[in-house]
Amino acid sequence: MENILREGSAKTPAVSFDSASGILELKGRSIPENSVEFYKPLNDWIDSYGSKPCSETIVDIKLEYFNTSSSKCILDLFKKLEYINKQGSVVSINWYFEQDDEDMEEAGEDYQAIIKLPFKMIEVEEI
Repeated sequence: MENILREGSAKTPAVSFDSASGILELKGRSIPENSVEFYKPLNDWIDSYGSKPCSETIVDIKLEYFNTSSSKCILDLFKKLEYINKQGSVVSINWYFEQDDEDMEEAGEDYQAIIKLPFKMIEVEEI
């Protein structure tokens, strides 16, 4: 299965989805012109990955900012990962947020309340 490796830009996050290690990472800003179009290949990748996932999948979310349409797409990603978790592969989310960034901390807490996955909030100096 092909991994996804994308450089981040001013409007889109860097993406590193590695099927061999089971480590998935989004890092940077997520304010693409068309969030659905940007996240569709990521959702499709997770669908494919879910047919033969690693025994443990770790998802590192290191976003400094995302817009409303990205938040819905991220929720869709989490729901697909939740399904993989229900099938017996352990999926855990690491939500990184910068010190004093209450908005990103709160966003992580909101996802944590919605998604039935092990969810770790990790405060860092800088993303």
